[in-house]
Amino acid sequence: MRSLDSRAETRTEKLDLRLSPSVKRALQYAARAERRSVSDFVLESALAHAEETLPSRQHFGLSAERWAAFQAALDAPPNPAPRLSQLLHQPSVFEKDGF
Repeated sequence: MRSLDSRAETRTEKLDLRLSPSVKRALQYAARAERRSVSDFVLESALAHAEETLPSRQHFGLSAERWAAFQAALDAPPNPAPRLSQLLHQPSVFEKDGF
């Protein structure tokens, strides 16, 4: 996965958050403890969490047996869909009544 490094490009987008006063204070204290701006602290913290979260939703593993079944399902011809076939062979509403 491409790194979500916030320093790699110019910041042109804005994200607004609604916070309770106590949450805002906690973020300010934490940012101050690391000698960073609140914006940088929140951005880097959020990106770190995103980098932990995204891989598990973008990649999945299958056993050899399940992978073979998955490939077979992809390669199999589609199930018959007579109603869809009938619909596709009818003139469209734009072809009827001189449209």
